[in-house]
Amino acid sequence: MPITDKLPIEETLEDSPQTRSLLGVFEEDTAAISNYSNQLYHAMRRIYDAQNELSAATHLTSKLLKEYEKQRFPLGGDDEVMTSTLQQFSKVIDELSSCHAVLSTQLADAMMFPINQFKERDLKEILTLKEIFQIASNDHDVAINRYSRLSKRRENEKTKFEATEDVYTSRKKMHQTMMHYFCALNTIQYKKKSAILEPLLGYMQAQINFFKMGSENLNTQLEEFLSNIGTSVQNVRREMDTDVENMQQTIQDMEVASELLYIPDPDPKKLPINRNLTRKAGYLNIRNKTGLVSSSWERYFFFTQGGNLMSQARGDVAGGLVMDIDNCSVMAVDCEDRRYCFQITAFDGKKSVILQAESRKDSEEWIATINNISKRIYLTENPEETAARVNQSALEAVTPSPSFQQRHESMRPAAPSRPHTVRTNSTGSVGSDNSVLTALSLDSIVAPDTPIQFDIISPVSEDQSGQQKTQSNRRTNPFGESGEKSESSEDSILHQLFIVRFLGSMEVKTDESTEVVYEIMRQILAARAIHNIFRMTESHLLVTCDCLKLIDPQTQVTRLRFPLPNVVLYATHQENKRLFGFVLRTAGGRSEGRPVSVCYIFESNNEGEKICDSVGLAKQIALHAELDRRAYEKQKEIEKVKEKQQKEISKQKEIEKDLEEQSRLIAASSRPNQAGADGQFVVLSSSQSEDSDLGENGKKKTESEA
Repeated sequence: MPITDKLPIEETLEDSPQTRSLLGVFEEDTAAISNYSNQLYHAMRRIYDAQNELSAATHLTSKLLKEYEKQRFPLGGDDEVMTSTLQQFSKVIDELSSCHAVLSTQLADAMMFPINQFKERDLKEILTLKEIFQIASNDHDVAINRYSRLSKRRENEKTKFEATEDVYTSRKKMHQTMMHYFCALNTIQYKKKSAILEPLLGYMQAQINFFKMGSENLNTQLEEFLSNIGTSVQNVRREMDTDVENMQQTIQDMEVASELLYIPDPDPKKLPINRNLTRKAGYLNIRNKTGLVSSSWERYFFFTQGGNLMSQARGDVAGGLVMDIDNCSVMAVDCEDRRYCFQITAFDGKKSVILQAESRKDSEEWIATINNISKRIYLTENPEETAARVNQSALEAVTPSPSFQQRHESMRPAAPSRPHTVRTNSTGSVGSDNSVLTALSLDSIVAPDTPIQFDIISPVSEDQSGQQKTQSNRRTNPFGESGEKSESSEDSILHQLFIVRFLGSMEVKTDESTEVVYEIMRQILAARAIHNIFRMTESHLLVTCDCLKLIDPQTQVTRLRFPLPNVVLYATHQENKRLFGFVLRTAGGRSEGRPVSVCYIFESNNEGEKICDSVGLAKQIALHAELDRRAYEKQKEIEKVKEKQQKEISKQKEIEKDLEEQSRLIAASSRPNQAGADGQFVVLSSSQSEDSDLGENGKKKTESEA
């Protein structure tokens, strides 16, 4: 006979929805077996009790045996040999049903005892184990929910110990009960055959003993058939005993190997974290918003399928799509009431989910797995080997190469140098006449032991220090905003918004080449890989003709403001276009008295080149606006000079007019008295001469000023 399908005992600890679905099929099959065996039992009981109705009871038994092939067992029923065997039995019983009554004692020992033992012992054992398993499963769910609700802020060691011990006890009890339950369900597949065949064999043996005088009617072919059936039953029993022994050994091995897995938060030293996974499955808690500020947590079975994250509730036949995790971003987050939480954000930034793992190991493995899937490593031939090679490369990337020339010759083909422009292929540099730095050493770019800043910190500049001096009496905004909207920001021609995630920043010694941005990208990514830093702050980057602003997407508060004239360099990664960075030149400290350059690195949603293009466009617009402003100011100065000249000319004309009037008055007064007028004329003439001298001096002064 073929091997019977079995429940996988090895998957009992995982307790996945697939295993529960398969368990439901076996339970349904056991119910069908119980129903069928009860009917067969009642039929044989009629044979035992009703000697007078032996023929009718035997006919019913034969009828039930014929209907075995019509039974719809969920596991597909048995093989054709079993069906043909029962058909043959049915024919023989039909022949014997009209002959004689069966002796009660022989039937009780040979026919009723096996099927009664199967019904009262084996089937009731299945029902008892089922009830115990349901209780253990419910206790485990209650313990898990209690453990998940442990407060992160107010952590009570006693409560945590009780919750952990409760999870350990309930999980161990459920696992052991589930393994024994699976073993009993697997065993019943063998016992159902023996429980059906043995009573029939006993019945036939009783008939043979009863009809010894009529043995000449039993031919050799029937005896050979019965002998084969007896041999088959013995083979089934031996096969069942061997399989039961193997399952018991598997249960013992699984109990020993799963001892550490019963603990909800195992020690990472005993169970190391695997960061090379491209597939993962397990139970997680997902946060669902129930209102504006309230939320609830629900437990589902999550698994990855290609580039998709799926979830499945217990009892569901199939899982549903949660989100597409190709090109997504994942990072650990802090939740107020939960531990081991992480957030997954889709590539377009429109959808995000927050999940809670059971332990730190499970949380970091989920983050690493989703990060590997986001890079589409699962599409390669050997995903785990590729993930291990990528992670190893990230670890080795922390060792700097001797020069940029050696490092980048292998990454991209050399290109001839050309004059400096504001923007070239999504990269730009302002305020420098050198286009490429050749053979630039690492120490000339980044000072030794320069720290990497993974949190957003406002840059220090002389403008801010000057504002602090002039506005010392004004109240400062705690959110980093100035409190007054700049007219240039309001009237800016360019307003473009991008979703970015801050990776880190470093102070650099030079800002004369885009190679500086590439090197800082390499160092920050390598540092994040080494220190397992997956958390990134998401912001909105607003590009205007006046500045670059980092805005909090939740509160719309400006986190950082980068003046556009201070952005002297910007570039996109050569291969990963999601990465971009820029160098901000700010004023140095009082003791140093030199400018300080800081390189900021961000990750976007496939918009690195667009952001660099927007920054270049903003700088061009700002340059034209500055030229227009200077031309306008020059024109105003010219108009002021002309207006001043016109006023001087008007004043000179008024002086000349007054002199002419005085001259007429003097001439008129000199006519009546010629003698006295001579003396006055001399005096007035001298006065008039002085006024005339003043007029000439005024003209000269006006001409010199003009």
